[in-house]
Amino acid sequence: MPKLQSMDHGNGSRGGRSRRVSTALAEINVVPLVDVMLVLLIIFMVTAPMMQRGLDVNLPVARRAQQISEERIFIHVPLAYRTNRVVYIGDDPVRVDILDERMRQALLTSTTKQVFLRGDGGVQLQDLMDVMDKLKAGGVERVGIVAKLPGER
Repeated sequence: MPKLQSMDHGNGSRGGRSRRVSTALAEINVVPLVDVMLVLLIIFMVTAPMMQRGLDVNLPVARRAQQISEERIFIHVPLAYRTNRVVYIGDDPVRVDILDERMRQALLTSTTKQVFLRGDGGVQLQDLMDVMDKLKAGGVERVGIVAKLPGER
C-alpha cells in the first residue's frame, strides 16, 4: 500500500496538495539472476557433448548401408580383441568366454532376437566369425553387421 508523506514547507499551511505518494521498493530484481542462469545454461549446453566419450571404432565403409530405426543391441569388436578377447555390449566390456550367457540374459525380454555387430576395420574375419558363433550360441537369431556410408565420420 502506498504511504503518504507530508511535505512541510515551513509556512505552517495545511495545503492538501503538498502531499506526495511514495512506494516502498518491495520487489526483488530478478534480471541479474536470469542473466547468470542463461550464461550457465549456455556453458552446460556447450560442454555436455564434450564430456561424453565413447569407444572409438573405425568402421568399414559400405555403399548401401541402411539406417537403423529402433533401439538395438550393439556388439563392438575393437582392434584390441585379438590380444585381450574383450568385446563391448553397448559400453560394457565383456570377455568373449561369457558372451553367450550375457546375450541370453539380454534377449530374455526382447521380441526380436537380433543384434548388430560393429567391428573395427582392422579386425580379422575369423575374429568376427568367433564372436558371431558365440552370439548364435547365446540365442541370437540374426546378426547384422554395421557399416558406414562413404564420407561419414
